Amino acid sequence: MRGSRPNIILIVLDTVRRDHLSLYGYERETSPRLDEFAADATTFQNAISAAQWTIPSHASMFTGLYPTSHRTTQGYSVLPRSHVTLAELLRLHGYHTVGFCNNPLVGVLENGLRRGFTEFFSYGGAIPVRPRFGKGTLDKLREAVNRRLLAISIPIQNMFARSDFLFRLSLNPLFVPIWSRLARFKGDTARSIDDAIRYLRAGPPEPYFMFINLMSAHPPYTPPRQFREKFAPYLAHDREARRIIRSFNADASRWPSPLDRPMSELEHRVLTDFYDAEIAGQDAELGRLLDELHRSGAPENSMVIITSDHGEGLGEHGFFGHGFVVYGELMNVPLIIKYPAEYPVGTRIKTFVSTRRLFHTVLDAAGIEPPDREDVREMSLAATAAGHDPEKHLFAEAIPPVTFIHVLEHKNPSLIDRLSLREPRRAVYRDRMKLAQVGGRVEGLFDVLNDPGEINDLSAEKPALVAELKQKLAEFIGQAEAKASPESTPHLDVEGDKKVAERLRALGYME
Repeated sequence: MRGSRPNIILIVLDTVRRDHLSLYGYERETSPRLDEFAADATTFQNAISAAQWTIPSHASMFTGLYPTSHRTTQGYSVLPRSHVTLAELLRLHGYHTVGFCNNPLVGVLENGLRRGFTEFFSYGGAIPVRPRFGKGTLDKLREAVNRRLLAISIPIQNMFARSDFLFRLSLNPLFVPIWSRLARFKGDTARSIDDAIRYLRAGPPEPYFMFINLMSAHPPYTPPRQFREKFAPYLAHDREARRIIRSFNADASRWPSPLDRPMSELEHRVLTDFYDAEIAGQDAELGRLLDELHRSGAPENSMVIITSDHGEGLGEHGFFGHGFVVYGELMNVPLIIKYPAEYPVGTRIKTFVSTRRLFHTVLDAAGIEPPDREDVREMSLAATAAGHDPEKHLFAEAIPPVTFIHVLEHKNPSLIDRLSLREPRRAVYRDRMKLAQVGGRVEGLFDVLNDPGEINDLSAEKPALVAELKQKLAEFIGQAEAKASPESTPHLDVEGDKKVAERLRALGYME
C-alpha cells in the first residue's frame, strides 16, 4: 500500500457523448463547470466506453472486464458473484462505500451492480431511497414507511426488466409519462446533488468511495426552462417544434431504435438542442457539487473521476439512442481525473484508453492489488498519465439488448435483419485506427482522428490492416470468453408473459 489512502469520488454523467461538451471542442457552451474542473485536472482526449449502454458499461467499470467476460449485458442479467466488484474490494479493505444513483437500471434492478456498497441511495424508480439526516420520531416513521413501500415496488419494477411483455407494454405512449415522470425514470439530479453535498458536510467515515450517477441527458428530454430557452429559444413560437419534442418524449420505443426514415432537419435540430440543454442543466447542478469539494479542500486529499457510461446517437449512421452500434457517438466518452499526487494538472492525454480501466485506476490509488486480476498498477490510468501505454489494442462491445429486439419485432421487424441487429457488434482500436465488425463481417475501418464522425470507410484501401485487426478481435473474443464465469444468468420470463397476456385478454384489455 502506497502512502495514505485517498477518498475516491466517481461521477458518471449518464448518456453524455464527448463531442457535445465544450470541454472537448463543442461549439456550444454546454459544460462550463466541467471545463473549469478540467483546467486543474488531467483530461483524457480519447476515452472509449467498454459497452454501448448502461448495464454492461457500469459492469465493466465495476469489474475491469469487458462485457463478453462479465456477461451482464441484458436488463435481466445478474453479475456473477465470482466477479468481485470495485465496491466489494474497497469495502473489504476498509473503505466506506456509498452510492447516489439516478439511473434505476443501476439503483433499482437486482443485477448485482450495488454489491459492496455500505450505503446506496437511489433517486430513480417509484420510491426514492434517500439518506436520513434527521433522527427524530417523524424521520424514523418516514423511513419505516419507505421500507414497506420499497418491499412492494422493487419486485414490480424488476418484473419489467425480466418480462418482455411488460417491457413492451410500458413503452405505450399512454404509460410513458407515468413512469418517466411520476416514477422518476431519470431520478432527481438536483436532489441527489443536495444530498451528496449534505452527506459530505456531515463527514462520512474515511477513507470513503462515493459513486454518483447523474442521468439528466437521457431521454425523455425535459430540461430546466432557463436552459431550454437558451438552446431552443424558437420553441415558444414554433408549434411544429413543440409537437416534435412532445411526440418524441411520449414514444419511448423510439429512444433506442434505428431510424425507419431519415430525420427532418427540424427534428434533428429540436432533439439535438434539447439534448444539449439537458447536458448544460446537469452541468450547472454538477458545478454545485464541485464547488463543495473545492470549498472543503477535498480534491487535495481525494481522487475525483468524472466520466460517462456511454454516449447517445442523434441520427448519425441511421441510429438513435444507444442500443446497437459501436460508432463514436456511443463509445467516445469524457474522462477527467483530478488527483494531483499522480495526475498532472491541466494536461490533456491523447492516448486511447478504455473506461474498464477505471476499476484498476481506483484500486491502484487505494493501494489494493487483488490476486486474481490484471496488475492494477500496470493497468491504472496513472501509468498512461506517466507516459506508459499498457494496451496496444483496446475494444468496445455492443451486445444487442434482447428486449429492444423484441420491441422491433412488433414495431418494425424488417429493420432487424436488414441492419443485422441480432448480431453483436465489436470494435478494436489501435492508435488512430478503428475496425468495427457486426458478427464476423467488417462494418468499417476508420481513421478516428482525421474522421471523428466515422464516415469514410478505409477497409478497401487497407486490406492488410483489416486482416490484422480482425485477427486481434478474434483473439480478444476467445480470451474474453475464457474469463467468463460459468454461472448462468436469468432469462426473460416468456411463460410469465403468456399468462399476463391471457389475463389481460380475459379482462378485455387486449384483443
